[in-house]
Amino acid sequence: MTTVHEPTAMASSAELSVWPASTSEPVRGDLSVGGVPLSEIADRFGTPVYVLDEAEVRRRCRTYRDAFPDAQVLYAAKAFLCRAMAHWAAEEGLGLDVCSVGELELAVTTGFPPDRIVLHGNAKTPRDLDTALRLGVGRVVIDSPGEIARLAAAVGPDGHQKVMVRVVPGISAGGHDKIRTGTDDQKFGLSIADGYAQHAIARILGQPQLELTGLHCHLGSQITSVKPYLAAVRRMVGLMARLHEQHGLVLPELDLGGGHGIAYRPGEPALDLTALARKVRTELADACGRARIPVPRLLIEPGRAVVGPAGVALYRVLSVKHTGGTVFAAVDGGMSDNPRPALYGVRYAPRLIGRHGTADATPVTVVGRHCEAGDILAADAGLPADLRPGDLLAVPVAGAYHLSMASGYNLVGRPPVTAVRDGLARLLVRRESLEDLRSRDVSL
Repeated sequence: MTTVHEPTAMASSAELSVWPASTSEPVRGDLSVGGVPLSEIADRFGTPVYVLDEAEVRRRCRTYRDAFPDAQVLYAAKAFLCRAMAHWAAEEGLGLDVCSVGELELAVTTGFPPDRIVLHGNAKTPRDLDTALRLGVGRVVIDSPGEIARLAAAVGPDGHQKVMVRVVPGISAGGHDKIRTGTDDQKFGLSIADGYAQHAIARILGQPQLELTGLHCHLGSQITSVKPYLAAVRRMVGLMARLHEQHGLVLPELDLGGGHGIAYRPGEPALDLTALARKVRTELADACGRARIPVPRLLIEPGRAVVGPAGVALYRVLSVKHTGGTVFAAVDGGMSDNPRPALYGVRYAPRLIGRHGTADATPVTVVGRHCEAGDILAADAGLPADLRPGDLLAVPVAGAYHLSMASGYNLVGRPPVTAVRDGLARLLVRRESLEDLRSRDVSL
């Protein structure tokens, strides 16, 4: 029998450990974030709806700046991006890591300084590169040999662009096979082991309009141990030392990517940011000292760890039924607004809000409204046995890879994004309407 907590008591600090720091329970059974009751947000904006705690996002940005005072911290826009998010990151002194012309143009037209933007991507389109050059991004990360000639041609003989090379260090790390990107058997980067990284670097050095500023690697996502990052430092510094010997090359930058793991449910591990910063700095200094090369400036690219814990998703229960010994609670969202459980088997800890549950907790599988058996938001969640249609469920740690991965499946429309701060709630991204969906369908 699954052991779950008793919902009739006030929420404990352990239960709220994965919620934004501003979360409180002023009335039993109803949570507030940023001073705003979540049930009021659901009533005002409808459900499903995403809620972002602006103060929590900003606090996490500052935590990274404090932990890595000499590094350039780049927020990974793929986790979540809107105009307000770009504005918050810019005001808190972060740079931006983008992967498409859409992310790039949204950021720049919001006023984000383009020289603080890095363009990534394993398959950059001509439009991606042309727009990056036109807007003046700080760096372009070369991911394949073919990009070198294409980028050099786009820059032109009289132009100039700073670039980095994404290197595969041959390190396996991450919370799931589908999000491990530091090994030689996936689509990203250029391998050290087979010499493709070294060959690409030599080709870049032959293009005078391209300035190689450093090396980049990204090991994967949901990494909760410091050890893989230390191994990456050693291998990347080893390559930098060989480049110095072969070409007299001194690279001023080393980008260790992101992938910093967070807890989605109480008790789960998360990456210790303080330990990461301290041990990476020490390892980098020691490795460069042994190799007799200058210590490069670090770049890091947190995304999920900045915005994930700042977000909450709200759903309305549509039906509750018992099938084959399982209690299913179907809500008005699902895999179209959160595909991560179906993709990676991610587990969440939803909570009843808006009323005081009077029954003991029982395992409930929270499912979505879509025509897929895999449309499961939370399996065996501890929820009151008297859960009923009309109830509200809140899912914490919903700030990253929810809206950014949302789809148009079943044409239900993507949810809105709201921000809360100091007792006020405001709309950041409106709900995708039926008119939005119809207007894209232009011809019979």
